Amino acid sequence: MLWARFVAHENGFVAIIIRSDTDTGRRGRSLFVLIGCEMSGQYKCRNKEFVRRNTGTRKCGCPFKLRGKPVRGGEGWMVKLICGIHNHELAKTLVGRPYAGRLTKDEKNIIEDMTKSMVKPRNILLTLKEHNTNSCTMIKQIYNARNAYRS
Repeated sequence: MLWARFVAHENGFVAIIIRSDTDTGRRGRSLFVLIGCEMSGQYKCRNKEFVRRNTGTRKCGCPFKLRGKPVRGGEGWMVKLICGIHNHELAKTLVGRPYAGRLTKDEKNIIEDMTKSMVKPRNILLTLKEHNTNSCTMIKQIYNARNAYRS
């Protein structure tokens, strides 16, 4: 999965797990993972009564999909390309994408320590960018992490 995400980041999109299953020993169940673009699928309105008219969504029904299965009798995974086409333009940068900018546990620990020391959020973001130059984290995620820590 890390390999697929790394290759996706290099090519300008975010890879997510669409569906997966584990081998439980029961007949008909096998271990697999279905990886797709973050823009795959359609937006589902949760509340049917409340309809927003002036909003948009990232979902555009992108058909890109990879299927991964473990190799029998060995270590590693066999990856099969189901559909290699995107129906949207690939991004030049992944900054601003929520999935790409998620914070790791180490980054959350750094934010907690720096918040205790009364460091400003912009300086926390600069520190995180120094530790990981490929980070897509934005200042809003720093504010959210600080708020979650305080509560």
